[in-house]
Amino acid sequence: MTFIKPALSRSAPLFLGLLAACILAAAQSGPQPKLETVQLTAGMHVIRAELAVTPAQQATGMMFRREMGANEGMLFVNADSGVRCFWMRNTLIPLTIAFVADDGTIVNLADMQPQSDESHCSAAPVRYALEMRQGWFAQRGLKPGLRLRGGPFGK
Repeated sequence: MTFIKPALSRSAPLFLGLLAACILAAAQSGPQPKLETVQLTAGMHVIRAELAVTPAQQATGMMFRREMGANEGMLFVNADSGVRCFWMRNTLIPLTIAFVADDGTIVNLADMQPQSDESHCSAAPVRYALEMRQGWFAQRGLKPGLRLRGGPFGK
């Protein structure tokens, strides 16, 4: 019986952390407080992005928020690159998500509909994802290949 314990003990902290984040998100009935922000630029456009860094912040994201400023967004920051997928359960605002490479280059964009379980994934492994109001990128002519500046992407 003890041969199972070492395998469980190595993965237990990760499992418990993910479980806690899922429970928190499921129990969440209101928006999370505003998070620490960073200023990014996309060409000549300035973005004030909240930083979603912890599993709990990322699990909650923009859920239950009823408004979002014209140039405000949420930047999801991960420790390593991977294919990232997002959905919009309990999210009330239509969003466009930019999947962003380590150097700030937008890999792909996806429009996401409110309160949908449809999954939207990065076209390649990325560490970052930036959510903005739906249409924000298109209205400014910003497309994959553009490089974001500021915050984790440098000047």
